[in-house]
Amino acid sequence: MKKLFFALAVITCVTVSTANAQQKLLRFGIKGGANLGKIDGTGYDDAFKLGYHLGAFAQINLMKGFGIQPELIFSSTKTEVTSDFDDVYDIDQLKEDKPKLNYLSIPVLANIDLGSPRFKLQVGPQFGIMTSKKTSVFEEGKSAFKSGEFSAVGGLWLQLPIVNISARYVIGISDVNDVTFENTTSPEKWRNQSIQLGVGITL
Repeated sequence: MKKLFFALAVITCVTVSTANAQQKLLRFGIKGGANLGKIDGTGYDDAFKLGYHLGAFAQINLMKGFGIQPELIFSSTKTEVTSDFDDVYDIDQLKEDKPKLNYLSIPVLANIDLGSPRFKLQVGPQFGIMTSKKTSVFEEGKSAFKSGEFSAVGGLWLQLPIVNISARYVIGISDVNDVTFENTTSPEKWRNQSIQLGVGITL
C-alpha cells in the first residue's frame, strides 16, 4: 500500500511539474524561415517573391489559454515592377525594376489556445521600419517607399516541447507609397503583403 501511495505521489508531482513547465509566465525563443512577399498596387507583379525572416520573441502567459507574444523580426523579400508601371508613373529613368525590401518588424500578438496550450491562434498589429538602402525604383536619391508601415497579422502557432512551428499572413494597413514627383498622374496606394512560414526554438 505504501508503495502504491508513493507511486501515485511521484506521478502527481511529475504531472504538475510538466503542466507548470508548459505554462511558464515568461518564455523566450528564436525563429526563422521563408518570407513570401509582394506589394499590392498597380505597377507591381502580383506574385509572391521568396525571401527570408529571422528574429526573436517572448511569450507572456497572462492567464490560462491567453497570452501576449511580442517579437523583433528582420524580413527580406524582393518585388518586381511590371510593364504597366508607366501607365501610372511617367518616369524617364527607371533605376531598379526589382527593388529589395528589408524591414525590421515589431509584431505584438495575442496568443489564444485552440483546445490545447500547444496549438495557438495568433492575431495582432505589427509596426515595420524599412532598413534597406536599395529600395529606390527611380532616379538616384529619390525614394519610392515610406520608412515605416503598419500591418495586421493573423496565423497559427504549434508549440512542441522545444521546437515551434508557425504560419502567418501579414497584410499592410498603411500606404507605403512615398512618390511625390510632379509628373505623377494619379498616385496609387502600395501595401505590403506577406506569408511567413517559420520554425524555431522556445526556451
